[in-house]
Amino acid sequence: MTTGGRGEEVRELEVLQAPWAKEIALHDLTFENGFKMLRLRIREKRRFTDLDLDIETAEVLRDRLSLWLDIQRRD
Repeated sequence: MTTGGRGEEVRELEVLQAPWAKEIALHDLTFENGFKMLRLRIREKRRFTDLDLDIETAEVLRDRLSLWLDIQRRD
């Protein structure tokens, strides 16, 4: 577990290898006040994008991904 620049504790959960030489890292963030978020870090070579999700947004994303997967499996 590490401490981030904004006073949050960061714990790496998993790193996924994605198509086109991309990597997706999932991190559990806990802020000093106890607020929790999920960070998706998408890395492509030296460039990366962080997407911090609260619980509600992570749930919506989970549902949309699940729906997309269900549709792909039917086709």
